[in-house]
Amino acid sequence: MVILPAIDLRDGKCVRLLQGDYDRQIDYHDDPVAQARDFEQQGARWLHVVDLDGALHGGHYNVGVLELIKKNTSLNIELGGGVRTGASVKALLDTQITRVIIGTKALEEPDWFEKLVHDYPHKIVLGLDARDGRVATRGWTSTSETTIADMAGIVNNWPLAAIIYTDIARDGMLTGPNIESTRTLAENCQVPVIASGGVGSLDDIRKLSQLPLAGIIVGRALYENKFTLPEALAIVST
Repeated sequence: MVILPAIDLRDGKCVRLLQGDYDRQIDYHDDPVAQARDFEQQGARWLHVVDLDGALHGGHYNVGVLELIKKNTSLNIELGGGVRTGASVKALLDTQITRVIIGTKALEEPDWFEKLVHDYPHKIVLGLDARDGRVATRGWTSTSETTIADMAGIVNNWPLAAIIYTDIARDGMLTGPNIESTRTLAENCQVPVIASGGVGSLDDIRKLSQLPLAGIIVGRALYENKFTLPEALAIVST
């Protein structure tokens, strides 16, 4: 199990949205490259990056920042937000992004997504962002009728790198992850599952470390010094 510190990019800065609300933004760091280097120095091997501008509008708005992070660190990077074409996926993988997260387009065009996953085995991550158990899209501004269980069942035997499960109600709130929903998904899916959203304490890390997960994404708790990255890494490495 790995800990993936998160950098959410908006207008080139590290920010955090409370419950996915673009009008409830907390600004953390003007220099995401320096933040990425700091995470690496603290022991991180992976970095979870979300292009919030891309998630909302489609396309890539922070490619320059990503290129600088790659140039100045040796971190493995998974990137999501606004990736909605095969050309975008190829371009990102060509720049040595380790894996690419697809959310909105996977739901809206499942046939396209299935082909993409098989074209790039173990390079594509499915982002399952849930509101009341249903998949949210378009930067969390829309909620579909598809449930998390429905979507996970469809992709269960595909060569995905992982599924990232986020409970939007918990995201950025430091109130603890949705343990039971995460457990249900992880125990009933052959694809590796990464938990995201709500981690606010080392106790949350301990609880998640007892589940059959591939990783845990941590954002706001690190920025607000609820615990340190080395403390979290120590829990999952034991």
